[in-house]
Amino acid sequence: MNKTIRRASVFALLLVLALLVRATWVQFYDGQALANDNDNRRNAIETYSAPLGNIIVAGKPVTGSARTKGGDLAYKRTYTNGKLYAAVTGYASQAYAPTQLEGLYADLLKGTDSRLKTMMDTITGQRADPGDVVTTVDPDVQKAGYDALGGKKGGAVAIDPKTGKILAAVSTPSYDPSSLTDANTAGAAWQALNADKDKPLTNRALRQPLPPGSTFKLVVAAAALENGLYKNVDDHTASPNPYTLPGTVRPLANENRSAPCENASIRVALQYSCNNVFGKMAVDLGQDKVRAMAEKFGFNDDHQDIPVRAYASVYPSGMDKAQTGLSGIGQFDVTATPLQMAMVSAAIANGGKLVSPHMVSQITNSGGDVLKNFDDSADSKEIVSSSTAEQLQSAMQTVVEQGTGTSAKISGVTVGGKTGTAQHGENNSQTPFAWFTSFGKSGGKEIAVAVMVEQSNAARSEVSGNGLAAPVARAMMEAALKN
Repeated sequence: MNKTIRRASVFALLLVLALLVRATWVQFYDGQALANDNDNRRNAIETYSAPLGNIIVAGKPVTGSARTKGGDLAYKRTYTNGKLYAAVTGYASQAYAPTQLEGLYADLLKGTDSRLKTMMDTITGQRADPGDVVTTVDPDVQKAGYDALGGKKGGAVAIDPKTGKILAAVSTPSYDPSSLTDANTAGAAWQALNADKDKPLTNRALRQPLPPGSTFKLVVAAAALENGLYKNVDDHTASPNPYTLPGTVRPLANENRSAPCENASIRVALQYSCNNVFGKMAVDLGQDKVRAMAEKFGFNDDHQDIPVRAYASVYPSGMDKAQTGLSGIGQFDVTATPLQMAMVSAAIANGGKLVSPHMVSQITNSGGDVLKNFDDSADSKEIVSSSTAEQLQSAMQTVVEQGTGTSAKISGVTVGGKTGTAQHGENNSQTPFAWFTSFGKSGGKEIAVAVMVEQSNAARSEVSGNGLAAPVARAMMEAALKN
């Protein structure tokens, strides 16, 4: 054979082999990645070829599926009371990746979860009938929080302290997930929602940690009692008024300058929200002991899954003594979500034990058979001793009965709480955040609630935890305990 022809033949053979190797690689190695690619239209066509499973609240679906009028996507997601439950459900969109429970349980809701397959599904390769997600949400508590927040920008979370069930997760202003479900209209809705200065897509109940202000004083008080700095909530503290932060000439002022805060007991200091007491208490304890207590409650946890992952609340490290003092009143770089502060009140209300908060009770197949029960698997851990919890419960009741939290009073219900007004902006130049964290008990029922109001129409001088946040908590507690 001619030498040139032979070389050309070998080269051609090598090219054929290379093509075969590449084709094999794509078929067996890259194939799955390509199939799972978000830009692969076939995935959307498959997902929306049939109705999705539903998210259930109190036995009724708050989601659904509707036939589309044209195109290659046969169905689209629908929502009942979408704005009310958006912070719980998230959205399932033909154009965008799903969020919240819609995203976390996407495989279950579209029928591709392996636990749904019957033997016939396995043989035929057909997609199984979709399953459902059964939430722990109480519709009355959810609506009470949503209505009470009204036009305010904020978030609220309610927990059953005994079981860890999340009874409500509210974020306002909200949005209607239905506006994002149809690929033909989702783009314009997405742009409008992201352009909105009030950021309705932000989940303020779970995913916007902000300075918790004086509600954090409960954590400092717990640390003081657990570490033996003070024996009980009625011991006088060594707290000068005014108290100057160490290494500075800056006094830590109290909002109520006539309050009996000098050497006040923990009970009185919570009742009047005395900054001097808790600033000095944090310094006396040291940041390590305060952080240890905060972390027992759930701060600095990057994996706070309920089962949706909440953003971590933060108690900082590497502070000097002045910064530690500011951290004692929930300022400096301390941040918390309403979920986190509800967990603090829940642990105190439950005798010092925190049951893992969770928003999903069960996941089921299309026939209602339970695939997993999260209520049964919820664990609990001791945060503080029962003695410390009882004392803090008593002190929180004093706050509501005689102190800064009187707006949370409910006739016939035992209510304890703590207000907070967190400074915002350089030199407190912007509108403060209003907080309230609380518990309510009546007739064997219990609830823990935390509310954060980020912005309202109230004048700056009228912004307070008692004025803005406590009435929201009261409405949610009434809905849970009086029904």
